[in-house]
Amino acid sequence: MYSDLIRELGYKALDSRFKRISDRMAHDVRRFYKEFDIDIEPNWYLIFMLLQEKKQLPISAIAELLGYAHPSVAIIVKKMTEKGYLNVKKDSKDMRKQMVSLSDKALEILPKLEQIWHSCEKAILKLLAHDLTILQYLDNIDEELKSNSFLNRFKQEYLKSSNL
Repeated sequence: MYSDLIRELGYKALDSRFKRISDRMAHDVRRFYKEFDIDIEPNWYLIFMLLQEKKQLPISAIAELLGYAHPSVAIIVKKMTEKGYLNVKKDSKDMRKQMVSLSDKALEILPKLEQIWHSCEKAILKLLAHDLTILQYLDNIDEELKSNSFLNRFKQEYLKSSNL
């Protein structure tokens, strides 16, 4: 049997550990959606929730509010629009902006999605044993990386160790 290299590496493989956990959870949510014949992707829920609250936003605002890169949000919006969950129209004041809102199809399925998301939230809480300390750590990491990028941080360490 093979050992778990990512686990053995500990903090040195932090990004890989986060990705692996995220991939496992997304894969299982995707399987759940397929079992119940729901044609959405796991990463769409944030946009559903955001547009449910804000009603209509430009793609740039969605990206900013989620902390995602604009191109990533544009791809998700395109896929959601192709599946009929979003309406996209040009902003009447600024024709360069695309305004995004939930479609009738999305509004119709929202109660079912909210029930699913609530169940998912409860499962996550149980997984964390109701200890949300991890969120404080993630908040700290997020804030630190906003103030000084990981690129700058590891570049500084590299330059120190290589005496350049």
